[in-house]
Amino acid sequence: MAFLRGNGFEPVVLNPLSVNLFRKSQTLRKTKTDKADARFIAAMLLTSDASPHASVSYHIEELKVFTRSRSRLIEHRGKLKISLSRLLDVVFPELATLVWSTNQNSVHHLLLELPNTQAIAHCRIDRLTNILSDSSRGKYGREKALAIRQAATESIGSNSPAMAFELQQTIRLIHNIQAEIALLEKQIARVVEADQSPLLTIPGIGFTLAGIILAEIGPIERFQTPAQLLAFAGMEPSTFQSGKFSANQTPMVKRGSTYLRWAVLQAARLVAMRDRTFHDYLLKKRQEGKHFNVALSHVGKKLVRVIFHMLQTNRTFVPQS
Repeated sequence: MAFLRGNGFEPVVLNPLSVNLFRKSQTLRKTKTDKADARFIAAMLLTSDASPHASVSYHIEELKVFTRSRSRLIEHRGKLKISLSRLLDVVFPELATLVWSTNQNSVHHLLLELPNTQAIAHCRIDRLTNILSDSSRGKYGREKALAIRQAATESIGSNSPAMAFELQQTIRLIHNIQAEIALLEKQIARVVEADQSPLLTIPGIGFTLAGIILAEIGPIERFQTPAQLLAFAGMEPSTFQSGKFSANQTPMVKRGSTYLRWAVLQAARLVAMRDRTFHDYLLKKRQEGKHFNVALSHVGKKLVRVIFHMLQTNRTFVPQS
């Protein structure tokens, strides 16, 4: 974008879905070539009212890089946690019933030092207690250590050295990615704080969620109405009508920014916990018989309208009495 503008061109961004549908509408043949794509895009530019892409500030570009990178790391961490659960099902399947979560810090530290049931079963009880107590900040003590050691003694898990090594390696990778995510979140907080966005005044929205929302929305001037922003987030309801029939319950379109939709729904849950108006609105939708996720999507839509107004006017959030 910067290169094109620097050379006197005004770039236009087209929605790939619109281009694909336009291509299909022009021919019944299943033709997909670079030459045909170029012709269809040129025809679309001639027939549509596409406007030049709005210039994005340096801060927004920085935020988008940071937030998208964070999202990829979280996705990778999730896959590693699934691998860890798979390995534990083989190495120590009974452990999951003894702890709140196999992905908690105390379990990771335990398995880094004692990666299989044989090592845990032959560990001195005072050492095992210290490992659990130190890593859980005192939540697990001697009683939990005894229960885990007893389970390890009677376990049907594998004591394969290769499996134990892979288990430790997976935990180390999770910790490394978690450290990188923490560094990214510090960078996001730095940029959002410098931008002094009014979104930070919304109860429940911190630096990370505000950063994702701001990065995905970009210049608010791109949107004339809250409905356009709602459509960009992919949170508008789909429409189905034929003859005298009109569907009342239709799902969200989900064709907008996945990152923005995720951030808005996360923010909606947190705001509903802290603001009375949003809490009552969520409760109202639940009392109407809607599933929690459906009710939360309604709260998210309300939040999008509030965000649109705040960014348009640059005003802080004011709780309703």
